[in-house]
Amino acid sequence: MIDRIPAALATNRFDYSAMPDRPTGRWPNGARTALWVAPNIEHYEYLPEFIRVRDPYPRMPHPDLLGYGLRDYGNRVGLWRMMELFDRFELRCTVSLSMSVLDMYPEIAQGMLERRWELMSHGLYNTRYHWGLSESEERAAIEECQEIHRRVVGTELKGWFSPAGSNTLATPDLVAEAGIQYLCDLYHDDQPTPLNVRGGRDLWSLPYSMEVNDFVAWRRGQEAGDFAQKICDEFDTLYAEGATRCNVMNIALHPFIMAQPHRIGPLANALEYVLSHDDVWCATGSEIVEAFSRMSQPAAA
Repeated sequence: MIDRIPAALATNRFDYSAMPDRPTGRWPNGARTALWVAPNIEHYEYLPEFIRVRDPYPRMPHPDLLGYGLRDYGNRVGLWRMMELFDRFELRCTVSLSMSVLDMYPEIAQGMLERRWELMSHGLYNTRYHWGLSESEERAAIEECQEIHRRVVGTELKGWFSPAGSNTLATPDLVAEAGIQYLCDLYHDDQPTPLNVRGGRDLWSLPYSMEVNDFVAWRRGQEAGDFAQKICDEFDTLYAEGATRCNVMNIALHPFIMAQPHRIGPLANALEYVLSHDDVWCATGSEIVEAFSRMSQPAAA
């Protein structure tokens, strides 16, 4: 019999914490800001099943060649342009990954593994949402992603971001049950947050940005120059605050958007600006969570 989620747990996943009341501190080696860059490497099905809440393509009937083709550009062209840019800055990324990509596109898998990028599961496809799944169905979907990672990478998944930001009340419990360390389905803080999950397991919320996110900017009609300026402005504030607190800066990118030829230049300029500062710790998602977890431990008596 499947355990039910206690109502109190479902509505109290995390405690309230006012930023001024938190302990001060710095990241490893005295860094002021922890930066993690998350390219979303996704697969959108050509003919997705029309199920549940949302249609992945706005135009009907399917196939929506415009919607599909634009997103396919990211895997065929944009990702490789983005990889060249990150190589220039020796930037190791944490990928928000549709796990089907590892089998569908072995060239992409090889490119990510050669760069030692951390792979965070973004579900199987970005057209298969978790809204409305039963607990057993969602557990099976998470385990399928975990099995792909084990087979291709040889290790356990460390991070989870539900496909298209979809989730259920049970998602945190099932992610923790699968042995995953951090979850990116919450967008509520500039620091990692411990989550309350069933069974007393450990699970952290890692700050993922819906503001410094090229998909959101694109949907709002913001062009590359405005988005690049947003990156710089976000960094300036977090870097200044980093004198006394351990903030996290995430830059969420999609190769089919920001790696277009007319947008890659502003992105390069923004990254150059951020990385020109001392005391910026470029880290993976799991490195950030592990460092913050150590800092959060009570001091030994």
